[in-house]
Amino acid sequence: MVLVADDDPALRAIVRFALEKEGIRIVEAADGAAAVAAFETEHPDVLILDVMMPEMDGTEVCRRVRARSAAPILFLSSRGDEIDKIVGLELGGDDYVTKPFSPRELVARVKAALRRGHAAAEAPRPAAPARSILRHGRLELDVDRFRASWGGREVVLTRAEFGLIRALLGYPGKVYSREELMETGYGDGSVVSGRTIDSHIRRLRQKFLEAGGDPIATVHGVGYKVGPCA
Repeated sequence: MVLVADDDPALRAIVRFALEKEGIRIVEAADGAAAVAAFETEHPDVLILDVMMPEMDGTEVCRRVRARSAAPILFLSSRGDEIDKIVGLELGGDDYVTKPFSPRELVARVKAALRRGHAAAEAPRPAAPARSILRHGRLELDVDRFRASWGGREVVLTRAEFGLIRALLGYPGKVYSREELMETGYGDGSVVSGRTIDSHIRRLRQKFLEAGGDPIATVHGVGYKVGPCA
């Protein structure tokens, strides 16, 4: 089930038609407060949230959902402000789509989010992972505890950010294209835009810079890799 929260009934109708045509059941909410109530009663697998809504905006809905659930969240925004997108991703959103958008693209991203959520729920939980700590210079990831640190100083990351830095750290010498990071960092064929990957990378860099370093190097025209981390 997908929760669609937007104060525009025409947009909700478009999204409903596109998703139901693919056999995906949806529940609608016309404002942020209604979205939180629907989340608590319907327990959707994926949430589509408009950034600007009455009663409560989409980022606040995301904050409340993330306190209780890891369900994938996709933001809709008609605003061009990069800060809106960054704030949404920082709070735990998985992706964003700028209005106007292609219903086909939205359906593809929702399907990928549903697959990712189902795979995570069904994946076996190993009793003792072979390797739970990844280190490279001053960068350290505790995979079991979902913690990152730089020179012993903890860096708080969202789920998507942690997935991306873990992917990069898996092979420190490898240069990852955006497409490879979508596949390796998100997993299970997730579909996000290159802009989303770039936004996550910018936020990762900012967070690690605040802790004293930058673990990511840009290879222009190709992608990203782990830097020296000295």
